[in-house]
Amino acid sequence: MSSPTADVSVRVAWAEDAPDVARLQLRTWPQTYAGLVPAEAFPSGPEAEAAATEAWRAAFARPGDARHRVLVALERVRVVGFAVTGPASDPDCDPVADAELAELLVDPAYRGAGHGSRLLQAAVDTMRADRFTRSVLWAVSKDDALRGFLTSAGWGPDGAHRELDLAGDGVTRVRQVRLHTSLG
Repeated sequence: MSSPTADVSVRVAWAEDAPDVARLQLRTWPQTYAGLVPAEAFPSGPEAEAAATEAWRAAFARPGDARHRVLVALERVRVVGFAVTGPASDPDCDPVADAELAELLVDPAYRGAGHGSRLLQAAVDTMRADRFTRSVLWAVSKDDALRGFLTSAGWGPDGAHRELDLAGDGVTRVRQVRLHTSLG
């Protein structure tokens, strides 16, 4: 007799996933950016959740480009992570050949269970199916865990970096480095 296995998968997000994706994003971002962004800078509460849900619903219903995708990682029926892919928008990228992994997020309570690896592989497969030949991702320069995870999967820095002024007042700045990988 075999031992039971977890019911885990990755699939394209549906409109019905919008509330789960929004809640995961709002709950996880303060942890992801702790020490870099003040806690009060993050939206929270029912109004923020409703606004984020509507934004995700709109993104699922009317993507800006047919190659914009949102994938969700599931454990049973619970959304435990998501990835966002689409054409790269950086001025030095070719939007026909270069994709961007704009977000790769896994609920901290579910990390280490393979969800990130499944999401990353599904995102790469999706970008390949969309005929991209390279992908980029912007990572917070101090996010050693994400950079280590991506490096172990074959991604590497390409020398590009940027600093985001999140509030537009020069106070809340986040430094990022760009990682890339060949999809060929």
